[in-house]
Amino acid sequence: MTRAVLSLGSNLGDRLAHLRLAVAGFADVLVAASPVYETAPWGVTDQGDFLNAVLIVSGDVDEWGWLRRGQALERAAGRVRERRWGPRTLDVDVVTVDGVRSTAPELLLPHPGTHERASVLVPWLDVEPDAVVPVHGRARDLLAGLDVGGVTRRDDLRLT
Repeated sequence: MTRAVLSLGSNLGDRLAHLRLAVAGFADVLVAASPVYETAPWGVTDQGDFLNAVLIVSGDVDEWGWLRRGQALERAAGRVRERRWGPRTLDVDVVTVDGVRSTAPELLLPHPGTHERASVLVPWLDVEPDAVVPVHGRARDLLAGLDVGGVTRRDDLRLT
């Protein structure tokens, strides 16, 4: 049995529907889902804003199983990988799995950049106020050093 933190993002098409697809795809293992946030793009900034959320899931799946399950949902949403950090219908990132560390190119854990992305830390803290990013420290402390101006909670949008 493992517990994973997953970050969801979408900035193409029906963004909310894509996030809901992911929530439905993890419904059988869902422990918690954050509120939806609208965020400015990170990395490649010449694209539309994202809707983001974080899920906490738990099940008889290892870190690779969580990755494969997320990738299947990305394919179901019609994701096409054209450029790194580019626009996407659905992005499901495995942020951390029980503190496991991985240097495998296909599955880096903790997920690279988590410690510097308010778009992940803010919703994660909504569902896990004592969240810790392995290797980097408490999410709350990491967030204190970041600009959260581009992260807006969208209480008018519901994942379920």
